[in-house]
Amino acid sequence: MKTRITALLLCFVVALGLMAGCSSEKPAAEPAAPASTAEPAPADTAEPAAPAGNYKVTLITMDQMDQHWVNVDKGCKEAVAELGNVDYNWLAPDVKDDAKQIECINNAVAGGAQAILLAANGPDAVTASLKEAEAAGVKIVYVDSAADYPGVATLATDNKAAGTTAGNEMIKALEAAGITEGKIGIVNVNAATASTVAREEGFRAAFEGTKFEILETQYGDGDAAKSKDIAANYITQGCVGIFGANEGSTVGTGNAIQEAGGTVIGVGFDKSDTILGLIKNGFLLCTMAQNPDVMGREGVKVAVKALSGETIDQTNVDTGVSVLNKDTI
Repeated sequence: MKTRITALLLCFVVALGLMAGCSSEKPAAEPAAPASTAEPAPADTAEPAAPAGNYKVTLITMDQMDQHWVNVDKGCKEAVAELGNVDYNWLAPDVKDDAKQIECINNAVAGGAQAILLAANGPDAVTASLKEAEAAGVKIVYVDSAADYPGVATLATDNKAAGTTAGNEMIKALEAAGITEGKIGIVNVNAATASTVAREEGFRAAFEGTKFEILETQYGDGDAAKSKDIAANYITQGCVGIFGANEGSTVGTGNAIQEAGGTVIGVGFDKSDTILGLIKNGFLLCTMAQNPDVMGREGVKVAVKALSGETIDQTNVDTGVSVLNKDTI
């Protein structure tokens, strides 16, 4: 009897461990977690069947921290409501972590996903899990950030072009203030995420041929607190401008500028209530606002087309970007 109880307890502990790395819970910013975010069961646990004829689609993002991913999820739900034949859920690690994102992919496949909408944390880390997913018949559609593995389509911002726009906006503001040279800092997520690396490349390209000196990039993992410390250090080095490459980087940059008295030009990426507030109060010049809802909405539609055997004519879709400043928010 003791042996049987011990075995049951061990099974329970193993099942908990399988589900720990990947969560379908909504970020704290959302007031309630809809039923569509239920986490897929582990491979050895039966999962309720989807309604007959429905396609099973799972969104997997880099983390749960940013409002950006909430808006991708929002767009997915809009498509689900419009199409009426999709069983949908959202999985995400609690923080940006390759191993946890791989676990999310594996859990989605084990849970019966027929298509995965993926914002890849890095270009290479998830390759093996994507190969296994494809071998299981799962369609891969990239939203926001692609991995170096073939997918049905990629729906994302032209990040390099948007980064160049961000650089040009900073240069215009600096020159308007009579500043034609000086140090520029960059707060990025990491050196692997394709989307933010492309933004940095575009930003740097805007400064070619100018007298400004772009310092070595510092990485804050997209965490606002870490990014604030990095930006504060740039300010102590005498930087006249700082670029934040994603939502957390931008929030941290704006907060550091606010704390320092607001004399540095801050330009960022993504849109959230916090970022808009920093722009309104003069601590950020502007932000490059993506269209994450479009990524999610059109991504689900592409996945359903692929699952139904339709030809996907456009495999690289630029979902656009807008410059938000005091005059346009």
